[in-house]
Amino acid sequence: LNPALIPLSIQAVQAAIERICPTADQILIVPESHTRNTFYMESVAALQDILQKAGFEVRLGSLSKEITTTQMIDLPSGSRITLEPLERSGKRVGIGDFSPCMILLNNDLSSGRPEMLEDIEQEVVPPLELGWSKRLKSDHFAHYRQIAKEFAELMQIDPWLIDPLFLQCGEIDFKKREGEECLAKNVGALLTSIQRKYDEYGIDKEPFVVIKADAGTYGMGVMTASSVEEVQSLNRKQRNKMAASKSGANVSQVLLQEGVFTFETWGDDASVAEPVVYMVDHFVVGGFYRVHTRRGPNENLNAPGAHFEPLAFAEPCTTPNHHMGPDANANRFYAYGVIARLAMLAAAREIAEHK
Repeated sequence: LNPALIPLSIQAVQAAIERICPTADQILIVPESHTRNTFYMESVAALQDILQKAGFEVRLGSLSKEITTTQMIDLPSGSRITLEPLERSGKRVGIGDFSPCMILLNNDLSSGRPEMLEDIEQEVVPPLELGWSKRLKSDHFAHYRQIAKEFAELMQIDPWLIDPLFLQCGEIDFKKREGEECLAKNVGALLTSIQRKYDEYGIDKEPFVVIKADAGTYGMGVMTASSVEEVQSLNRKQRNKMAASKSGANVSQVLLQEGVFTFETWGDDASVAEPVVYMVDHFVVGGFYRVHTRRGPNENLNAPGAHFEPLAFAEPCTTPNHHMGPDANANRFYAYGVIARLAMLAAAREIAEHK
């Protein structure tokens, strides 16, 4: 996040927490357990810093069995974070005498819902129900599809312009080669639908689909295909790669998404770059580029070798400039911010559905 955008994040945090837990003065962050990932720990340090600058006392409570005593980690940026073992007393969790009003999950719960956090009286944000042990990407995109349709009707535009096509394929086992017929059939159907839209808009590109695990994160279990034959002829290495997701969970359902070409580039060598928008609650607070020097415009950039670049300008993504062209920084990122807010609405509907 560009340092110039930090004040906006602080303001957004204050507004969000005032609504969620008006009396809060203490917040407990529950991070992921992989303490050796310094890039991740830098992001946790930045999150803690923003919350502290917003006026809250903030501590980090770890669920990791390896963290049994206070552990300090020095980071390359010069920051230092302190991890402490999470404790439970009755229906509250905390660290010693630190018993916060709010538990902020910075953990995707791929390994399941922690018993430590079940049935506690404190507010848990986001709710445990949205952990990746149960959540499906296809559920999110189904909500997003409906929201994009409603928004497109208001704007009188084709919803396809803001909502890539997708299909879901359940009951698949890559290692045993079970369910491959369903996968091949859906890849063919999706490629045909994409080609139809390309013909409608005069797009002279070869369609491709992105196949990914329906549950889980980390860019694991992801591949691209531009023909049915590609998914019918996967070798053992490719099948093994698709079969595993974070925490060793087996992939049994996949999401097939329309591939969207990444036409933005970064730096003198014009490396492929994709924008990522940061939000706090319903506020767009900035963003960054994910850059990969060894990947092409039709490949997954969320892979080893990727690096991140903060936005080079300080304007928030919420202010368009009517005196500049549509592709000017302020206007392009305003459009990205609109999509991010629609996606946040979809996530809100997911939460409401689970509640």
